Amino acid sequence: MTHSPRPELLAACWTSAGDVMPARGSDRSPVPIRDRIEAVARTGYTGFGLTRPDLVAARETIGLGAVAKMLADNGITHVQLEWITNWWTTGEARAASDDVRRDLFEAAPVLGVDNIKVGADDDGIAVSFDLLCEQFDALATDGAAAGVKIAFENTPFSHHVKTTEQAARFVQDVGNPNGGLILDIWHAFRGGTDYDTLTEIIPSRFVFGVELDDGWTAVRGTDLEDTFDNRVPCGEGQFAVPKFIDAVRRVGFDGPWGIEHMSQEFRKLPVAEALSRARDGALRCFEVADLAAANGDDS
Repeated sequence: MTHSPRPELLAACWTSAGDVMPARGSDRSPVPIRDRIEAVARTGYTGFGLTRPDLVAARETIGLGAVAKMLADNGITHVQLEWITNWWTTGEARAASDDVRRDLFEAAPVLGVDNIKVGADDDGIAVSFDLLCEQFDALATDGAAAGVKIAFENTPFSHHVKTTEQAARFVQDVGNPNGGLILDIWHAFRGGTDYDTLTEIIPSRFVFGVELDDGWTAVRGTDLEDTFDNRVPCGEGQFAVPKFIDAVRRVGFDGPWGIEHMSQEFRKLPVAEALSRARDGALRCFEVADLAAANGDDS
C-alpha cells in the first residue's frame, strides 16, 4: 500500500490557541483568529479547529463570513468545531447545551465544517446507557439536518463510554450514519487499547476523525491534569505513534489527521513555534510508519 509522504494535517483547536486551557480560567484564546488561521496555514496544516467561545467571539466581532473568507484565502479546506456535552440532560444543563449546539450548527454551513466534536462528560449525575444512545442518535440526526457530522470522543471522564472499545461499540449500537467516532491516540493509550485491534472494533464508515499526540506511560497528576498539561510532540513520548498511524490506516481512514496538543510547555510558546514542533513530530512519525509498511514490519 502506498501513502502520501505528506498527509493532510488539521490543527485541533488547542494546538493554535496559545496560552489558554480548558476548564481553568478564561476559555478564550488570547490570539486573534486571523493570526491563528494564518499561522496554521503558514506551518503547513490544511485543517483548523475552533472552540465555541472563540467562534462566538469571532462571530460577534468580524462575522462568520469574514472568518470563512480567511479560511479560504489561507487554503484551509477542513474545519472542526467543538465541544458539545450534556446533550442527554434536561433543565438548565440541557438549555446551555442547546445554546452551544445552536451556535455550532449555525456556523457549520458558513465555515464548511466537516465535524463537531462532542463528549459525554461525567458530572456525577447518573445517566443510563440507553438514554445516552437515544440522545446521541437525536443529536446526530439534528447534525445531519444542519449538514455536519457529529464525532464522539471518549475520555476517561465520560459517562459509560470511557475507552476506545466502548466508544466504538457505542456509535455502532446507535447506528446513526451521521454519528461517528474520533480515534484519539491519547485516550486509546490511556484506556489500554491494543492498536492492532482497531480494525476489528470499528469500521471505517464510523471513523470521522483522528487525533495524534504523544505522552508518557505513567499518568502525572489526575487524569484531567495529565490530559491538559502533559502532551508532547509525536515521537517524543511512549505512545508508539507510528504503530497507531499504521493501525488507523488499516481501518481505512483517509481524512485529515488532527494534531492536538495541550501542555504547560506548549502554552508558553509562540503559536507558530508550537504548530511547527507539533507538525514536525507528526511528520516524522508518518515517515517511520511508511518505512515500516514498506518493509512489511507490523510490529
